[in-house]
Amino acid sequence: MLLAHRIRIDPNPAQRDYFARAAGTARRVWNWALAEWNRELASGQRPDAMALKKRFNAIKYSDPDWLDADGNPWLRTIHRDAHAQPFANLARAWHRYVEHRRTGRPAKPPRFKKKGRCREAFYVANDKLRLEGAAVVLPKVGRIPLRETLRWPGRIMGANVSREADHWFIALQVEVPDGVARQRPGGNGVVGVDLGVTSAATLSSGEKIAAPRPLKAALRRLRIRSRRLSRKLEAAKAVAGIAGRIRAGTRLPVSKNRVCGARALARLHARIARVRANFTHQLTTRLCRENRAIAIEELNVRGMLANARLARAIADVGFYEFRRQLTYKAARYGTMIVLADRWYPSSKLCSACNARHGTLALCERAWTCRSCGTHHDRDVNAAINLQRLATGALAAQPALPVASRAVTPGAAASLGPAAVGEVTPVRHEHGQQDGSGQEENAAHLYTRFR
Repeated sequence: MLLAHRIRIDPNPAQRDYFARAAGTARRVWNWALAEWNRELASGQRPDAMALKKRFNAIKYSDPDWLDADGNPWLRTIHRDAHAQPFANLARAWHRYVEHRRTGRPAKPPRFKKKGRCREAFYVANDKLRLEGAAVVLPKVGRIPLRETLRWPGRIMGANVSREADHWFIALQVEVPDGVARQRPGGNGVVGVDLGVTSAATLSSGEKIAAPRPLKAALRRLRIRSRRLSRKLEAAKAVAGIAGRIRAGTRLPVSKNRVCGARALARLHARIARVRANFTHQLTTRLCRENRAIAIEELNVRGMLANARLARAIADVGFYEFRRQLTYKAARYGTMIVLADRWYPSSKLCSACNARHGTLALCERAWTCRSCGTHHDRDVNAAINLQRLATGALAAQPALPVASRAVTPGAAASLGPAAVGEVTPVRHEHGQQDGSGQEENAAHLYTRFR
């Protein structure tokens, strides 16, 4: 199994300068390759990443665009991995774009990267680095201290050096033996998880887990630092005699005060991201360790973010990141992930008698069933209904590939064998007698990890 460990490093000023130049090299090579790719597409040709790489290698030490002021090839000061990997990345990006278009998913073609507006990173191959205890040795810069040692044993497949605010990190991709990477869950529970804004996660046991919501907590400081940087930018434009928008290619005069303001703002953004990621990592790890099966809803996050009133709160919780982490961690712990269809009425369906509540506004956090009189908390009821789907999928597991009855009354599940890491549809056809209101062809998805 391939796992990555991201470790903070402590480079000296000379090493920091090299890292910045290497990241800039990777960005500039990407832009060159993308421009050539687009030109070939416009002329009716079929671009090839390896052909572009050969063309670039033929000119990178002689073309005037890649020479410094003294006429020397400045690419010789940067290790070749930094300007060789962008071609492979571009090929993957175009393949992903074409695949998404073919399957009808929304997609945008690869775009040019702008300095200061893109992630600063570059690649180092596995045969060009080595670990020496709590330090890593990289080409051109030598030994760099690590803040922690590598977490997993195994063969290093490659590394990616990136910057977050004013800190540098190295992400080591390791091929870990299955006996070490895969772990057994600590419990045999089955849980339904309802994601929300008021509570980040509501479990079928009734537990409500509040999100730290770091963006909301730091919003005032974020606005203050953004205004300070904006004023410094306006002052730099006034010194340069620029009115209105800054044209492409225009360089403003560098100010230490403006650089410090930009770093302060970047540090605050990085802290917000770290707090959110730490909470999500702890919660998803706990759920995978304690349960054999977990059910969540397949939320339309893109559509939910279109709601101007809720977009900030939804993004502050991180619904998609929760699902992404839960999926790849389930592979390590052998946990089954059940994805309920987005049209499954988990909140409207009574978990006691299976009757469906007619209408349920977003502001109604509790409701009483007209059939059995049970009073429901909206989120807890949804989590219990999700738990029932997970229980049905788990009960049908030993019977694969033979069809097995589901837990939900009036539903028949036709289960097929699922490959590791692949999502397999499970069809639930509801009759009118069950009163669930689920559409005839609605389906929930489950992922089986071994």
